[in-house]
Amino acid sequence: MSLALGIDVGGTKVLGGVVDSSGKIVKSARRQTPPQGGQALTGTIAELALELISEFDVSAVGVSAAGFISSDRKTMLATPNIAGWNGVDLTDALEKQIGRRVVLENDANSAAWGEKKFGAGRDFHTVIMLTVGTGLGGGLIVDDQLYRGAYGIGAEFGHTRAVPNGHLCGCGIRGCFEQYASGNALLRHAREAIAASPDLARNLLARGDSSIDGLTGNHLNDAARDGDSVAIAAFNTTGQWLGALCASLVASLDPEAFIIGGGVIDAGDILLNPTRQAMNDLIPFTGKRPAPVIVPAVLGNDAGLVGVADLARN
Repeated sequence: MSLALGIDVGGTKVLGGVVDSSGKIVKSARRQTPPQGGQALTGTIAELALELISEFDVSAVGVSAAGFISSDRKTMLATPNIAGWNGVDLTDALEKQIGRRVVLENDANSAAWGEKKFGAGRDFHTVIMLTVGTGLGGGLIVDDQLYRGAYGIGAEFGHTRAVPNGHLCGCGIRGCFEQYASGNALLRHAREAIAASPDLARNLLARGDSSIDGLTGNHLNDAARDGDSVAIAAFNTTGQWLGALCASLVASLDPEAFIIGGGVIDAGDILLNPTRQAMNDLIPFTGKRPAPVIVPAVLGNDAGLVGVADLARN
């Protein structure tokens, strides 16, 4: 049984797991993500890896993180949310500390591969994964192969432009889909709906501290499940933008399926139904061509860890 180690670097925690060839996590561990990033974070990853390697004979180590990864899977070219990692050859630093071959991979690519190999994408050959969390990540599988692009940074679908001169994105461009179809966008859509109809929002605001700033994604999720009209409207708007992105990707890439993951997918069909409706309404020649299905991810927070461990074997 071939074992590999997957490490998924998030904004608040670092998850590590020993994964077998069937995608099963044999053992896992976690650490808090040091807020200063840089060498402190690299050291945390090495510490976590050494803890798990001491118990299991792993063939390779895969590290998944948000950002633009070089085509040789060694260097973090740019990352908006991790301090001190831009332009750093992480594999060199980690291999010296861990003593194993290390592969670096984008987090959405890792999640896409995990779902393709072991989760919701097993029955599809060409599939797109969209991770709807704080931001909007993307991964693309074409003919059962992960597509990275010429420079290793392909499938950044969240940073395709939706609105000319729209909301400013963290990438430096205005109007990216990430600003309209993500967890942060969901909250903004809700706040705009509250401002437009404050009398309808009293029950929703009461779930937090009664202020707009106190509203969280979990509040919206719970309220939408209870039928709150303002929360449902926010999910509908987010789903409509997400469906518009899917329709554009259908026209250019013709996938069999979209897998929707990330924290916002906890809302289930409250998000997915307006996404499906918008995609079907906006596909070119709708009704005259095959349309992809939209399905929820099934591996949850383990998708990136499992996916990057498997990618490290190759």
